[in-house]
Amino acid sequence: MDKAKQKRLEARGWRVGTAENFLGLSPEEAALVEMKVNLSQALRARREAHGLSQLALAKRLQSSQSRIAKMEAADRTVSIDLLVRGLVVLGARPRDIARALGQKSGAAA
Repeated sequence: MDKAKQKRLEARGWRVGTAENFLGLSPEEAALVEMKVNLSQALRARREAHGLSQLALAKRLQSSQSRIAKMEAADRTVSIDLLVRGLVVLGARPRDIARALGQKSGAAA
């Protein structure tokens, strides 16, 4: 959020903070959430770049379309291991995964 908008909100009595502060996450928990979101975004971007549907990727992973949707939404029930496995099935190399992990949330590798 830009500083001007933040100041306008604060002037109107709003408190501005981060999701981590609002949810009471430790720095470690916040880092894990960010990694999961980054991997999820990278998975979706790579799937779309390959021209695959969620169902087609699900078949490659011997999973279900609904599971792929949860993976791409960074659902709490999805493990980081499964996200990495999905990326590897789509041809990601270790450096691609490392790049995705290093992205700021909101950007995909």
